Amino acid sequence: MHPAKPFRVEDREALLAFVRAHPFVTIAAAVSGRPFTAQAPVVVRELDFGEVALDFHLSRGNVLSPHIVQGFRAVVLATGPDAYVSPDWYEAADQVPTWNYLSVEVEGSVAPLNDDELVALLDDLSAQEEARLLPKPPWTRAKMSPGRFEAMTRAIIGARLVVDRLEGTFKLSQNKGEADRAGVVAALGEHPIAGLMRG
Repeated sequence: MHPAKPFRVEDREALLAFVRAHPFVTIAAAVSGRPFTAQAPVVVRELDFGEVALDFHLSRGNVLSPHIVQGFRAVVLATGPDAYVSPDWYEAADQVPTWNYLSVEVEGSVAPLNDDELVALLDDLSAQEEARLLPKPPWTRAKMSPGRFEAMTRAIIGARLVVDRLEGTFKLSQNKGEADRAGVVAALGEHPIAGLMRG
């Protein structure tokens, strides 16, 4: 995460809301001395005693899948919109190019889900994403041929990352003066980053 304080976000609910809004994440882990990455959609789980987890699934052919059974530590990165910022857009002189962006980093231990938990994850993930498509009638696995869902789940493995670190960077030119920020917003126009800077 970016080290500058103006960009740091520590509000847990805001960070979890961001992950829920941007659930297709990058998972990074070093297993047996080798770095691996994978991408997967996640479902945020609120566990007992205030714990939070990210549930996800991977193809059994994924490079990280064989390591899920014994478990490992991982960092997950959820990213939102980003935009290059030209120094020409600032009123102040002698500036340098930069990038505005939003991202949330999650760290924790990964362990496998059992079969029932995997099915619950897949149902919840479908419901989560189908809800974004309303008013389209939601898809459910009840629309599949008998036995097809069960056959397909044999090709994937479910996992849960229990969160022990949650940090965010929302870099929206907070370190610049009002005139410089206004120049960036005007230049970006309808870009989502400009909207977030206005908000």
